[in-house]
Amino acid sequence: MKYRGKDAIVLAIPRGGIIVGNEISKALNANLDIVVPRKIGSPDDPEFAIGAVAPDGSISLAEDVIRDYSISEHYIKSKVKEEIKEIKRRMETYRGNNPFPKLKNKIIILVDDGVATGNTIIASVKFIKKQKPKKIVIAVPVAPSDFINKVSNMVDEVISLKPLEPYYAISMHYLNFGQTTDEEVIEILKRY
Repeated sequence: MKYRGKDAIVLAIPRGGIIVGNEISKALNANLDIVVPRKIGSPDDPEFAIGAVAPDGSISLAEDVIRDYSISEHYIKSKVKEEIKEIKRRMETYRGNNPFPKLKNKIIILVDDGVATGNTIIASVKFIKKQKPKKIVIAVPVAPSDFINKVSNMVDEVISLKPLEPYYAISMHYLNFGQTTDEEVIEILKRY
């Protein structure tokens, strides 16, 4: 609760992160908003993440995977353009005409429902840093220990209730890991 009453904004990664972010926002009496990164899937299996892109085009790539699978720069650039279009569509769906909040000199608590590869969070951190916040805190219920070690030097603080070693699917750590809908995201955001 050390951020309660501080000038903090909870930025959730939809869709699952909005549920966790809502609870954190209520506990801290902080504003809740969203940042929408998108996974970049591999050419052979779109569900297999090779990276992620944030709203401004900031990217995080799994360089070792890209090298091992000989994924072309052309493919990555075209996927980034495609995903940025989807980010804009989702931001419009979720936010309507509401502007993105000013992050300068604010404490930003970046939230998701868990971490798999970490690329969506890292791309989001790169995007957030450009807004010059006072502090960036990553808060996730579950994350692999190697992710925590990797991002610790990128942000001011990493809070994870359950560092994982070895990594298991995020869903294994929830009693109910149902899919959050766009409508639920919109409804939660209307409260803030």
